[in-house]
Amino acid sequence: MELLKELTQAWGIAGREKAVRAIIEREIKDYADEYFTDAVGNLIALKRGADHPDKKKIMLAAHMDEIGMQVKKIEADGRIKVCNVGWIWTSSLYNDKVVFRNGTIGVVGCEGPIEEAKNNSGKLYIDIGCTTKEDTEKYVKVGDYCGFIGNYYELKNGRITAKSFDNRVGCYILIEALKQNKGDGPNDVYYVFTVQEEVGCRGAVVSAERIKPDMGISVDVTPDHFYPTDLEGANAVGEGVGISVGNPSAMLDEYLVDEMIACCEENQIKYQRDVMDRGGTDASSINMSGMGVRVAGISIVDRFPHSQSSIISKDDVKGAIELTDKYTKRVFKFAE
Repeated sequence: MELLKELTQAWGIAGREKAVRAIIEREIKDYADEYFTDAVGNLIALKRGADHPDKKKIMLAAHMDEIGMQVKKIEADGRIKVCNVGWIWTSSLYNDKVVFRNGTIGVVGCEGPIEEAKNNSGKLYIDIGCTTKEDTEKYVKVGDYCGFIGNYYELKNGRITAKSFDNRVGCYILIEALKQNKGDGPNDVYYVFTVQEEVGCRGAVVSAERIKPDMGISVDVTPDHFYPTDLEGANAVGEGVGISVGNPSAMLDEYLVDEMIACCEENQIKYQRDVMDRGGTDASSINMSGMGVRVAGISIVDRFPHSQSSIISKDDVKGAIELTDKYTKRVFKFAE
């Protein structure tokens, strides 16, 4: 999974995804019938299907962006004050390192006890080794972005850890599924690598309006409900690809969910029913686009998401690639 490793290590905070997009474009250019980048930065690739009376336009969405922070002030003593770009566990950043796009490394500190920050990044600051505002401004400016440092490591039992599995793993799944699609299925499939999901699923809004799909599928992570966490549920790393059946940002279409379960069972793909009781995915924007679109979700269970060291299962990823490929080649008949 060298490509997945490369994707996780790319720098791509929400709104600044071009390095990630370049990797994806390199990988898909010989497999898509056409591809382009739109005005907001979404990369949209189309693989046309064979002629079929029930042909559907299927939009797959995986976001390229990752969470991070933006510089809002540089103090007289050289410390850098920041605000969130996306939702961040402040405690997971404390005393760890971040990197700016120009390669400048900083260490995260906190004004007062970290326990009192309560996921408020306004109490955090970044120390890049400078002791005056003037020195800091040689390397970092107000408005610059920084992101996590989280190397890719192989763990035991087929687990891997890195930063930004949310959602570089979804991008990886779409790339590999596109490579398997020979255009012999009954549907036109749009593989959409979206921007700015972490700040409001914005890229999916405009891409869905452009494509006007018959159905949309978000391919994203979902939290493992393993202690310690502030969430409760049944999701677990290694128990199979997740089929979204509960998501507060979008009500998943019952028919599409049933078809996804049937697809897994017919193809002996290990799966689990995924209920996410907080947060959301690009399915929300697709669902509300145009006159409304049926949506479903494929998910990878991710332990310790939105951190430098989240954990996923390679087997779950392989299952997700197979499900994405097989599901988009099904014949869908919508009730009138």
